[in-house]
Amino acid sequence: MRNGKAYILKERCIDCGECIRICPHHAKKAIYNILSDYQHFKHLVALPAPSLYAQFNNISDPQPILSALLDIGFDSFFEVARAAELISDATNKLINNIPKPVISSACPAVVKLIKVRFPQLVDHVIPLVSPMELASRLAKEELKNKYGYRDDEIGCIFISPCPAKITEINNPVASKCSSVDGAVAMKDIYTMLLSSMKNITKKVDVTAGALGIGWAVSGGESTGIIKSENYLACDGIENVIRVLENLEDEKFSNIDFVELNACPGGCVGGVLAVENPFVAKSKLQKIKKAMPYSLNKLGKSIPREMLWDKELEYSPVFELKGNMMERFEAYSKMEELLEKLPGLDCGFCGAPTCTCFADDVVRGYAQLSDCVIIMRKELNKLQLKDKEYDC
Repeated sequence: MRNGKAYILKERCIDCGECIRICPHHAKKAIYNILSDYQHFKHLVALPAPSLYAQFNNISDPQPILSALLDIGFDSFFEVARAAELISDATNKLINNIPKPVISSACPAVVKLIKVRFPQLVDHVIPLVSPMELASRLAKEELKNKYGYRDDEIGCIFISPCPAKITEINNPVASKCSSVDGAVAMKDIYTMLLSSMKNITKKVDVTAGALGIGWAVSGGESTGIIKSENYLACDGIENVIRVLENLEDEKFSNIDFVELNACPGGCVGGVLAVENPFVAKSKLQKIKKAMPYSLNKLGKSIPREMLWDKELEYSPVFELKGNMMERFEAYSKMEELLEKLPGLDCGFCGAPTCTCFADDVVRGYAQLSDCVIIMRKELNKLQLKDKEYDC
């Protein structure tokens, strides 16, 4: 908090959306575009996240939703669930070639968290692009082969349940650039689809099975890891941090695969979704029952477009800047400040803890006088001096 307002330290933000979720005053909002912003593309492709299917009542399969997408302005669609099934297959092929436990790369907020805070776990993240990214790459390849379109004529638009996916499009963590051309909020598309679904005339084929659609909830990805029964699925950013800390401390043994979702309940709990995540999970289970397990498989090898084109590297945003001597002096100053601070973690200074406040002071974000307790002590000293002078 600075001057009565909540500020985000951009270099530390992982776009988990937790500030949007918990703020009682709705002071923080995700930045995203609307569908009309993308009408300049010759061919507009919808990339529906699997969690979109769980937002509607009385839906037994995704077909009406996919048909409605064509009704509201999209020329075609490519199910992200379809790409998710291919990622599951690729994970099974790679799982024995990566240090255990293998950590899923599907949630960009989790990948970013590992990048800035858990350097020892960087090599454990599976180097596969997200289902969103793969869906866009495959959709463009299919349209270019079928209709002869150029890349700039095709607009692949992701229907996003969370801000982390939108940031991943603009600033990919482990790719040079994203193939996805933009994103719209699921809650905006939801209202458009509702009216269109009442008068659907065009029927389309569903291209993904229960496995891909199941990626929308925590544990859905893990069920596709057929080469191991020793997996761990965790959701909610606080729980994710605890699991990563335990993994770094090597507290878990005999775990082969770890699926982590920053949003509670998985992608159905994203802040841009509409339905309650627990209700959404129940709806998704009903949809999955009537569907085949999987409709998509890879060949013997993993295509190049499924792999990262850039290594995931540790970004030490929590470390103080400067050379070794400058950092040593800064840490020494922090220790001195902590001895002066009351250690109450009251938050009146604007930082959540006294340790964070000392860090802010050293970095130049705050002044020691911002501490209410220290300020009161200084005022009391001045008052005593004034009384002595009066006497």
